[in-house]
Amino acid sequence: MIRNAPNGFAWMSKRIVILGAAALLWCGGAGTLVQQAGPADRAIAATRQPVWTEVPWPFPMDQWGKGKAFRCQPADCGGDVTVYLRAKIGFCNCTTGVADDDELDRISDFDLMGNRLTALGPGQPITVAWMKGRARAFAIGEPRGSGKSALSLGFNNRCDAIVATAVAGPDRSNALETAVLEFLNSPTVLRWAEATLGL
Repeated sequence: MIRNAPNGFAWMSKRIVILGAAALLWCGGAGTLVQQAGPADRAIAATRQPVWTEVPWPFPMDQWGKGKAFRCQPADCGGDVTVYLRAKIGFCNCTTGVADDDELDRISDFDLMGNRLTALGPGQPITVAWMKGRARAFAIGEPRGSGKSALSLGFNNRCDAIVATAVAGPDRSNALETAVLEFLNSPTVLRWAEATLGL
């Protein structure tokens, strides 16, 4: 469930096919991150209905401009999580896309977090509608400490990248990653992506 989504949008057949494919991918476990969820995470995800509310973009203007920010409350997502979305036009590897951790790190919005991130492991491939990409978990501040965690997700349409940064508490779980991927595959995000990428 998503708040502040535009109403009355007339879908063309192409968009229906894209959203249908995204739903199928989600039901089948989009990306390796979803498949890693344990029994407890799946139970939490089954009982919660994430509600994403658009909030103001909190960062100063830079060369990539302002993006979109959405927040999910602990009661809905199992923890307080905010997703920051930006498009980086012409900034992706046109040949391979976001295929490895080096490319994900290159396009990620680490500067928004003060460049104080430490990778918690290798990244995993993801799919967002028709776009392929990668996601990787990070600790903000001290590695595995009491600070916040971040999930950096990058995916591309040809040479254009979309970067999502999900910031949560230290108790990041696979269920939270699942909720973020579901949100990125939602009509709210896909409409914004199509408009921003000029599709």
